[in-house]
This record gives sequence, structure tokens and C-alpha cells, in this order.
Amino acid sequence: MAAFWQQRGRRQENGGLGSVIDGLGSVFDVLLANARLVLGVSGAAVLAIATLAVKRLIDRATSPRDEGDPKAEQKSLEESWQDLALIKTTPKPPKKQRREDLSEPLLSPARPLVPGEAADPRGCSAPLGAPQVKPSPLRCLTLQEKLLSHSSQLAVPEIQASLVPQLARSICTQLQNFLRSKCPELPFGRFFLSGALLDGLEVLAADHIHLMLPVVLDPGLWSLISGEDTVVRNPQYWMIKRIDLGYFPRGCSPWDRFIVGRYLSSNVLNETLHKLLVASINWPAIGGLLGCAIHPVVASRELKLEVKHDQVDLSITLFPVVEMEDKVLLAVPPEGLVENLWLESFYRAEVSRVKELDAGDSGARQLCLRILNGVCRSQPSLHKLGGSPVTHVILHLSDTALDWAEESLADRFQQVLEELVASLEKGVLPSYFNPKINLFSGLLEEEIDEMGFVLYRAISEPEVLL
Repeated sequence: MAAFWQQRGRRQENGGLGSVIDGLGSVFDVLLANARLVLGVSGAAVLAIATLAVKRLIDRATSPRDEGDPKAEQKSLEESWQDLALIKTTPKPPKKQRREDLSEPLLSPARPLVPGEAADPRGCSAPLGAPQVKPSPLRCLTLQEKLLSHSSQLAVPEIQASLVPQLARSICTQLQNFLRSKCPELPFGRFFLSGALLDGLEVLAADHIHLMLPVVLDPGLWSLISGEDTVVRNPQYWMIKRIDLGYFPRGCSPWDRFIVGRYLSSNVLNETLHKLLVASINWPAIGGLLGCAIHPVVASRELKLEVKHDQVDLSITLFPVVEMEDKVLLAVPPEGLVENLWLESFYRAEVSRVKELDAGDSGARQLCLRILNGVCRSQPSLHKLGGSPVTHVILHLSDTALDWAEESLADRFQQVLEELVASLEKGVLPSYFNPKINLFSGLLEEEIDEMGFVLYRAISEPEVLL
């Protein structure tokens, strides 16, 4: 009782503040008593929380301070901030529904997330009565499924697949007619087209094709010498030697004009044809007749034509070719001083063997080859692996891996990558048709290292190549 009067006396000493507080307390009590009737349940709860916070502020302001507690003032300040935060975070009562609000959509646009703010799963609730649809889990595709899906994206556009061979054949006919009229003494055979597009192995775009110019030689006047027996010591190249000059002197063969040191020079033949392509043929007239623009590439070592059509841009490379003693030799001499060498081509045998194996066991070798050719075409560092090297790896692997069904495509694809990496580590890839030939002999050490690095990383995750 004495404490009560002591506290009351202190309030009176504060200039009658206690009577004012008592009056406010009675008003709050009346408001709380009638809040449920006036504001409803939620409104009364809000008012009660706010009133409690205000009362605590007033009590703290009028209560005596503890003289012995140096942190009393700091605690009082912190508690006051907590009470103010309690008032600010109190949810507001729902606004009364207006008639004009009934025309608004029930689901308002979602508020964009602030960076770093977690999404509230309760923020996007389905409308009442709507069936709860469970999101289907993301399905992880296997390598097999990814390869099959990727193969469907490699198809050459149909318009290119039909237009390019037709356009190339027309140019082929025009070129053969010109050479027959300009150089009737040179017995060229019938020109023909070659390349992956015609064999169904081309991918992504039909933008290049090969035009073969057969050079017909009399086997009684010419013989082949392996490059392994020459100064180059490379079994992939051959030399074509003019024989029996004592009985058949120069001039007996129409190709004697291209002899250098008793050997038919692939370089001299290419230079002669290059001059004809650049200076003698009226390509604007031929292009106008065929509905395209044709330009010979002047600066190239190869015999190349650039063709621009409304629907396709095409590159045609011409190759003089000699077929003797079951060998196909192209006039593609290596860079350097040696100009009498002819490169042995295995392309025809490669394609024939792959198709023969697939026909025997309904295999997916051609599908695997197309996917790998697409990978090499899309990866700049792997350009020189496309075509022949990949084909020879598949042929080598076919001798040991017998299951080439489409269901085993992923396993075979993985094995081809492993075989390529192993060959690049050694720097040696033997030809399937002649083990003495190293198909990597023309690559630089930097190129081998770069290709090996890319494929080594892909062994653990082949999907990165697709």
C-alpha cells in the first residue's frame, strides 16, 4: 500500500501526468470493450495490439528508472523500437469490397522478385475450385536419346539437297564441253561429282561438292611408283612415271606435255587448268544461263569455283584424278618443292565399306559417322578430324565391336571418342586400307594437342559436343 502511494505521489509530482494517463487508460478500456461490435474480430485484434504497444510505451515513460542499472536507458530505447516495429508490422484489416472492384481479375500479376529474395510458394495460390495440377518433374535425357535427337537436326535442308547436285551437274557439263573444244587432244574421261552430299553423309548444309576430272592414261606408257620408295618416304603419295621412252618417245602420249623429270607432274597439270578456269572460260555467260553467279578462286592453290545462287552458296573443288592398278590418285601434291606427287584417295572405299557393313548387320555406323562429322564441322578445333580420320576409326572399331545396332549408338559413340583420344596421344592413326599410312602425318603438333584436349574433356561428358 505504501508503494502504491509512493508511486502515485511521483506521478503527481510530474504535473498531474498520472491523472491524464489514468483517463487514457479508461478510454482504451472502453474502446477495447466495444471494438468487437464496431470493428469486427480482425479489427479488434489490430486495435488490441496497437493499444498494448502504446500502453507499454506510456508505462515505460512513467515508471521509475533504476539508478543502479547503466543500461536501463538503452534497454528502454530498444524496447520502444520493438514496440514501434510491432505496430508497423501489424496487418491492416481487409478493405471493404467496392462494386467497381468486382470487374477486376481475381489473380493480379505477380510482383517481380527483388534480387536475393526467395519466392513465396503461397503467393501464387490456385483459384478456388480449380484442380491441383502437380508439375511434372524434369526428365533427364540419356546420351542415347540426345544422340538420336541431335541426328535429326543434322539433316541438310531439302531445297539444298535437291538444288546443289542439279546445279553442280550443269556446271560440270559446261566445263567438260569447254575442255573438249579447247583442248581436244587431252583425253579427259567423263566428269563426275563426288562428296558426302551424294552419299548421304553430308550434314547441316550442302555448301561444297567435288568435281572429278578423270585423266585417262595408257597403262603401257605409264607405271606407278610408291611414295615410300621416293625421297618423301610417304606411302600415301605416288608418282606416275613415263616408261619405255626408247620405244615410245615423248609425244606418243598426249600427257607428255606435263612431264617433269620423266614423271607426270600434278602441279603442272593443276597450273594449266587453273589458267583455263581463270582466263579462258566465260563464267558470266555460263552463270547467266544457269541462273547463278560463278567465280573462279584466283588465289587458291586448289581448282575452286564459288557459286552464288538465290537459294544457296556453293563451293566446287575440281580434282584431276588418275585410276590405275586399283588405286585412285588425286592431283593434290603436298606443300613444298616436290611437285610430281599424287595423293591416294580412299574415299570411295571408305563409303563402300561402311555401307556394306551396315547392310550386313543393320548397323548404325553411318548414323554415328554423320553425328561425328557434324561435331567436327561445328567445332573449329576439330575440322581436320572430320571425314576420313573418323571413318577409319569406325572401320577399325567395327573389327572388334560387333554390336552396331541403333540401341548401342551411345556406347559406340563413346568408344569412337576414346579411340580418337588414344590415337591423338600417340600421334598415329593407321589407315584401315594401308596400315603403313598415318592419317595424322599432315597435322601439326599444336593441332593434335588442341584436338586431343577437346576430345579428352568430352569423354567424361560427351553431351558437350552436341
